[in-house]
Amino acid sequence: MKKIIVLNGPNLNLLGTREPEKYGSSTLADVETLCIDTAKRLGFDVEFLQSNHEGPLIDKIQEAGLAHRAGTVQGIVFNPGAYTHTSVALHDAIAAMSGLPVIEVHISNVHAREAFRHHSYISPVAAGIVIGFGIQGYALAMEGLAQKS
Repeated sequence: MKKIIVLNGPNLNLLGTREPEKYGSSTLADVETLCIDTAKRLGFDVEFLQSNHEGPLIDKIQEAGLAHRAGTVQGIVFNPGAYTHTSVALHDAIAAMSGLPVIEVHISNVHAREAFRHHSYISPVAAGIVIGFGIQGYALAMEGLAQKS
């Protein structure tokens, strides 16, 4: 069975306690449960990684790119957190894995927030973007990936 990789960047391990007025009260464990249920409904396995460091995220993107070429990974759902606005390295990792669909996800509407959050280094290399739907955005992104062949 093909897999969907769900990646989460810095501080997303604090979901549920970090600024609940912006991110809600759901935890990262709640996100994982939602993704497991969604993947099962769509006929996929799911694998998760959260890291406060770029290196493990880059390694997983590269690994997923190779697995996608081998036909075992459908794509990535990626909430890069603050790295969205700062990481050329993550942009380059996604670009290097041409053909690997990556759906960028943000829990809050980043365009309704501080001006520095309006720019994404990830969006130009993403296959799609889901912004502002709370944690339900992960399920929407997975449904989008299911449509990509």
